Amino acid sequence: MITTNEAAQTGASRTTRFLALDITRMCQAQCAHCYNSSGPSGTDGDMTRDDWLGVLDQAADLGVNQIQFIGGEATLHPDLPELVNRAVDQGMAVEVFSNLIHIRPEVWCVLRRRGVTLATSYYSDRADEHERITKRRGSYAKTKANIIRALDYGIPVRAALVDMREGQRSEEAQAELRALGVTSIRTDRMRGIGRGAETGEGQDPAELCGNCTRGRAAVMPNGDVAGCVMSAGMMTAGNVHGMRLADILDSQAWRNIAVRVPTLQANGACAPDSCTPKEDSCQPSPGVDPWEDFRATACNPNSDGSDCSPAETPACNPKY
Repeated sequence: MITTNEAAQTGASRTTRFLALDITRMCQAQCAHCYNSSGPSGTDGDMTRDDWLGVLDQAADLGVNQIQFIGGEATLHPDLPELVNRAVDQGMAVEVFSNLIHIRPEVWCVLRRRGVTLATSYYSDRADEHERITKRRGSYAKTKANIIRALDYGIPVRAALVDMREGQRSEEAQAELRALGVTSIRTDRMRGIGRGAETGEGQDPAELCGNCTRGRAAVMPNGDVAGCVMSAGMMTAGNVHGMRLADILDSQAWRNIAVRVPTLQANGACAPDSCTPKEDSCQPSPGVDPWEDFRATACNPNSDGSDCSPAETPACNPKY
C-alpha cells in the first residue's frame, strides 16, 4: 500500500504548501461581491468534524505549512476552535479569515495562540458605504471594534479591501486601517465570480488572479478540491470523501485544471488574490518567510506563558 508520505514525493502534492479550508457557506452578511454567494441561508456542507481533521492530518503529512480557514464566515463553524488547534499542533501557521462581525469567546481563545493570525474585509471608513456592500446593518462598527480588540490581544491582522464601485472611499478606508494599527493591507478589484458575476453563468477562469494551483489548493464544504477558493465554482479535481488529498493533487484532473488557470502575465495587471495570505504584492517577500515572522510575533501569552489554557478560559470573555 502506498502511504501518504510516499505519495507526497511526486507531483503537486510535493510542492503544495498553502491549503485553504472553506468550512462553511453560512455568513451573517451577504456581500455583493462574495465569490461563493455565502449568506444567512448557507450551510456547513457535508464535511464532518472528523473529515476536516483528517484533511488537516493529510496536509501535515504532505508538508503543507500554511492553513487558511475561510467561508462563508469561518468563525460560525462550531468546530473551528478544534480545527485551529489541530493545525497549530501539527506545526502549521494558521490564518482565520473573518468578517469580525461577532467572535465567540472560545474562538478568541484559539486566535490568541502562537502561529494564528486574522484576516478581514474592509470597504470604507463610513458605515453606510461599508454596510451597502455587506448588506448587514451594524457590520462596520462591529468589524472595526473587533479589529481593535484583536490588535489589543496582539493578534496580527491583515485587511483585504475590495474596490467595488466608482467613488468608493477605498483610500480613506486604508488610512483608517493604518490608523487603527493594521499594517498588512491588500486591495483588489471585484472579481466576476459568485455574486460578483453579472449573471449566474459568468464563472470565467480569466477572472482568477493566476495563483490558483501554484503551490496551493482548497477544500470546499462538500469535500471538493480546487486550485483556490475562488475557482471552486469553475473547476475541481476530486473529492476528499473518496480520495486522499495527495492522490487528488497528483492526478491528471489536477493537472488539467492547472493549465486552465491564467498566468499573472496573461491576466493583466498585478492583482494578488484575497485567498493568499501575507502577500502585499505579486512579488515574493525577501528574506524571512512572513508566515514564520508572524508565527514568532502572534503570541500574546498570559502570565504563565500559555494562551487561553483551560484554567484561564473564563478570562477570555471579550465584549464582541
